[in-house]
Amino acid sequence: MFGYRVPAPDEAMLISGGRRGLGGAPFRVVTGHGKFVLPVFRKTRFLSLAMAEAEVVEKCVTKQGIALTVRAVIAFKVGNDHESIVNAGQRFLSDQEQMSVLTGRIFAGHLRSIIGSMTVEEIVTERQKLATEVLDTSKAEMAKIGLHVDSLQIQSIDDGATGYIEAMSQPHKAAIQRAAKIAQAQANQASVEAEQAAARKQAEFARQTAVVQAEFSAEVDRAKAQADQAGPLARAHAQQEVLAAQTELALKQAELREKELIAEVVKPAQADAERIRVLALAEAERMKIQAEAAASYDRVALDRMLIDQLPQIVKEASAGLAGANVNVLNGADGLGEIAAGLVGQGLTILDSVRKNLGATDDPGSAVERYRGDDGPVEVR
Repeated sequence: MFGYRVPAPDEAMLISGGRRGLGGAPFRVVTGHGKFVLPVFRKTRFLSLAMAEAEVVEKCVTKQGIALTVRAVIAFKVGNDHESIVNAGQRFLSDQEQMSVLTGRIFAGHLRSIIGSMTVEEIVTERQKLATEVLDTSKAEMAKIGLHVDSLQIQSIDDGATGYIEAMSQPHKAAIQRAAKIAQAQANQASVEAEQAAARKQAEFARQTAVVQAEFSAEVDRAKAQADQAGPLARAHAQQEVLAAQTELALKQAELREKELIAEVVKPAQADAERIRVLALAEAERMKIQAEAAASYDRVALDRMLIDQLPQIVKEASAGLAGANVNVLNGADGLGEIAAGLVGQGLTILDSVRKNLGATDDPGSAVERYRGDDGPVEVR
């Protein structure tokens, strides 16, 4: 649209003419949006808010009187607030390139001042401290001209031909070189140890491989030997089984022959011995029976003889009494009692003889003599 102006995102639009801006500024500031500007009556200018940089190369003298060439880079921009834009617009709107020149000069002065209060060792070892002090001292001055510093980087510090920094670095270089040599030696030692470990592992692997190969070869040889011996072993096992079968057959034949011999010889001999024993027992029993029968017969014969002789004994007793001087008190009854007594005595004698014969085991061991009608009689 004719007369409508819009600033870029990194620009501030300054409109002059007409009424004044905020705070009595000679122009109005527009950022982030557009605005209608009357032609001829209003004048529009644009101030860059983008980042800019200034390079400073300054020769400075330290607290020790040693000259140093310091190179630094400053990153800066116009502040985003209204006051900073107004201050920067009033100073740099017609020649915005002057912002870098002026910023470099400002920082060069502060850099010389701060380095003059520090030693070379502090400057070299504490660059960040140097940059911070320079920023702090220049912040208020930069704010007055509407600029804001984002960063300050010390790029290099050079002492020229004096060699101070080089000499200062020698102990560190020596320590570094010593550490480097030690590290190199340790690395070499580690490398050698690694090589030795690798060699040991290779040797161990070769040994294990040889052992495995030897075991495999031995296993193959054993398998071949077993295969070669399989036939003879099989024949030997077969022969052994045949011998075992033959031995078992021989044992069975011996057992059978033993049974045959027992049946043919021992059993008949045992039968004959049993028969002879039985016959001997029978013969002994027969002889015993005959002996007992003979003894019984002798007793019976003796009893019969005694019985047969009893009347004669009584008669002899009566005859003996014939001449005896015997007084018979009760006549015939008394005489009968005497005869009866004699008969009783004879029977008692016969009973005693029988008991004596029965108490003797051997019928012929005892000999008794009796007198009969025909003379003395021996009884065994």
